[in-house]
Amino acid sequence: MGIRPGRFDSLAAQAGECSTSETTRVFYYFGYGSNLNLTSLRAKGVEPVSSERATLHGWTLLFNVHHWFRHEGGVGNIRPSDNPADHVQGLVHLCEDEHLPLLDAVESYGVGYDRIAVEPRTARGPMRALTYVGLPAYLDERCLPTQRYVNILVRGAISAGLDAAYIEKLRQHPVYPEKDYPPFQHPNGPTPVFNRESLARYPLYTALGGAVFDMTDARRDLHCLHDFFGGKDMTLFHLRRLDTSDGSETIDDIKRGRISEAGGKYLNAYLNEYDAEFRYVGRYVYD
Repeated sequence: MGIRPGRFDSLAAQAGECSTSETTRVFYYFGYGSNLNLTSLRAKGVEPVSSERATLHGWTLLFNVHHWFRHEGGVGNIRPSDNPADHVQGLVHLCEDEHLPLLDAVESYGVGYDRIAVEPRTARGPMRALTYVGLPAYLDERCLPTQRYVNILVRGAISAGLDAAYIEKLRQHPVYPEKDYPPFQHPNGPTPVFNRESLARYPLYTALGGAVFDMTDARRDLHCLHDFFGGKDMTLFHLRRLDTSDGSETIDDIKRGRISEAGGKYLNAYLNEYDAEFRYVGRYVYD
């Protein structure tokens, strides 16, 4: 049952929406991909009230949703299965309503993923929860996850106490080959310089690793990033999405160059991809 815009109030109730106080509304969310990893989930701005292990029976895990940026390979998806032995393990997170727009943004709701209600089983019994499933336009059965993505799932699965056999299956999954990138170079010549305040005036500009890009003419399936990336520096977001991140990276670390070798390599890959997808328009400095 797909959850369409404007119908969240009624369907969230079906998915276990409740109130923890007179002012706080919450809902249950089943994370089975990178969002079963709490470090990854927090990097997206979502701090769950609580999380508990859960299993969704009669479904299977795939990696057939292509990422916004193709060098990231395929990311998690679930699909109903005719095999009753099939199941997907993950975490049911209790989240505040304010987190739903954040989840929708990082999951490209309405573009890459739909939002549906499922019934995973926890130690307390079956629970109604929201989750995301890939939309047909974003599905590619040839996709493979990157080693970074698999590592995030494995780390999350271990922390969550998922079954050893399930973790081993994740660990052994074939991965998308890593691509080598040349060091990113700023174009020669004078260019505008932006900071946090000035960048915010340009809702179709985004910054990464000291460079600013215009997203206006990006391919159509990247238009969903306009609101998410627009007017913001995304460096910290990407650093905290690295499989070795513990979520402690700060803007001051970026400003002072305290970035690991792996982090620098990851940012360089994205700088090359941003440069290919968007238009370079200037430099970004931290105040």
